[in-house]
Amino acid sequence: QVQLVESGGGLVQPGGSLRLSCAASGRIFSIGTMGWYRQAPGKQRELVAGITSSGTTNYANSVKDRFTISRDNAKNTVYLQMNSLEPEDTAVYYCNAKIRRRIYDTIFDDYWGQGTQVTVSS
Repeated sequence: QVQLVESGGGLVQPGGSLRLSCAASGRIFSIGTMGWYRQAPGKQRELVAGITSSGTTNYANSVKDRFTISRDNAKNTVYLQMNSLEPEDTAVYYCNAKIRRRIYDTIFDDYWGQGTQVTVSS
């Protein structure tokens, strides 16, 4: 099986920074796009940032210039550096990865982490 394990959430004051990590483990042949989503209370889950296997990134407009996504392919890990955090960034953050488990698999399946709480408050 495949597991995505997130870490790095917590409570931070407005203007502060946090770094989230998500490591994929298990039976993995290759990983495609990895990304971070978030879901605030009463709202739908939304894409925060994504990164392809070759390093191309995309961001939600609300986090551009504040958040940076990166990945270490050798460690099957994706990171989200969050700077200048705002109360509106408060949410549960979920890691997502599109993974081929075996060499003969023709599609990438979606896998999700368990979520990590980020709270921005004074």
